[in-house]
Amino acid sequence: MKSITFRGLRHLLWPRGTGSSDGPRQLRPTAYLDGLRGFAAFLVYIHHHELFAHGLKEMKVFESGFGYEGEFHLATFFLLRNFFTGGHLAVAIFFVISGYVLSVKPLSLIHAGEHLKLFDNLASAFFRRWFRLYIPLIVTTLVYVTTLSVFGIWHVQYEVKETLGGELWNWYIEFKNFSNIFKEGWLSVSYNGHLWSIPLEMRGSIITFTACIALARATHKARLLCLLALVYYFIYIVDAYYCALFMAGMLQCDLDLLAKRDGYFPPWLRRLEPYKTFIFYHLFLIGMYLGGVPSYSQDLNELRASPGWYYLSYLKPQAVFDFKWFYLFLAGNMLVACVPRIAWQRRFFESRFCQFLGRVSFALYLVHGPILYTLGDRVYYAVGWHRPAGELHYAPIAHWGHVLPLPQTGPLGLEIALLLPQLVLLPLTLWVADLVTRMVDEPAVRFAAWMYKRVQQDGEAEPKPVVLAPLTRVD
Repeated sequence: MKSITFRGLRHLLWPRGTGSSDGPRQLRPTAYLDGLRGFAAFLVYIHHHELFAHGLKEMKVFESGFGYEGEFHLATFFLLRNFFTGGHLAVAIFFVISGYVLSVKPLSLIHAGEHLKLFDNLASAFFRRWFRLYIPLIVTTLVYVTTLSVFGIWHVQYEVKETLGGELWNWYIEFKNFSNIFKEGWLSVSYNGHLWSIPLEMRGSIITFTACIALARATHKARLLCLLALVYYFIYIVDAYYCALFMAGMLQCDLDLLAKRDGYFPPWLRRLEPYKTFIFYHLFLIGMYLGGVPSYSQDLNELRASPGWYYLSYLKPQAVFDFKWFYLFLAGNMLVACVPRIAWQRRFFESRFCQFLGRVSFALYLVHGPILYTLGDRVYYAVGWHRPAGELHYAPIAHWGHVLPLPQTGPLGLEIALLLPQLVLLPLTLWVADLVTRMVDEPAVRFAAWMYKRVQQDGEAEPKPVVLAPLTRVD
């Protein structure tokens, strides 16, 4: 192993002249996926702020279908509802994109027959994946709980411990359980419940890498059929929607790579190419519709009572417990497939704004909740939103209550009292996300690569395996 020096590690994590704003960067072929991921993270931000500000009273209205129980609002209208409560759809898109981008390089090597390079690539990706996902999580949550304890900041959903030592011990207990992705049951942390998708992201990554290994020597046709079988298994046989989303992303990636090679793309799909504009515009509309599936309840009868969902409710597989994930599986795949094939969508997601969101998307996902639960809670309380837990529960911050009341006029989800606070909360959240990206997320990526290099044998020849001589029978 190579020697480790502090100076070398420091320059690796924070190299000079490599800031994210150092001149224009040439877009990658899959830059639209970065922009789509970033915009999806922005939808998560909007979703959580809408529900938090309006509280439990309007939460059912937001996440129920348009016209359910006589409630008709622009924020719940078909297709448009995704821009108000599209957080669930965003998570499905995250998983499809992850399955796609994690398999791009391995599948390229499989197509080229470079199986030794494939092993090296997968070994590196597998080693680095946990560090890439969990180091930013460790740093942000540790800084967060320490700040809550040191400054005595009241938290709406988390009871801050009396001492810093008690807080750090609780953080350790929660994180060690959270980091075990194979632990049974729901994995989350009490001070940032939005992190529930990270263990699923890690599990899906493992399944994607494993599928690349298992299907490395399969024929193109056999590999596509096996991926289809895995998708069917995860969504129709067992309740593992996130695994199906990863496998579907890998399937899309394989088809995109095969489409660039003559003679390998499925002929029946090639014959549809003259109609691709018609097909993908309709897939986009269908995906947007399905992405707005009512999600307030897991009761299938409530879905059937929602206008426009009665007949669609019968498509739900028996294996899926929370029905929304089946429709989000379909929607997420349709939307990811449409973006590169609809010109204006691709240009939008390759724009500077979406590329910035894509660069800070992971950090935005990590920090928007803590900011919402602390400063956001106080700001919304100050401008006049009534708290769902009642005024008595909010006694520790009673001095914030309605100090600057704003009119709650306007369509549901677009009230003045909701939009004006965004002049403070949104720029602050994006700035913190950018800071965390520069100081934590990007260094974590480089640190993981640096660690992997340190555990390698520096290109030394590996010892040949010992071959045992056959046993000689002695009579």
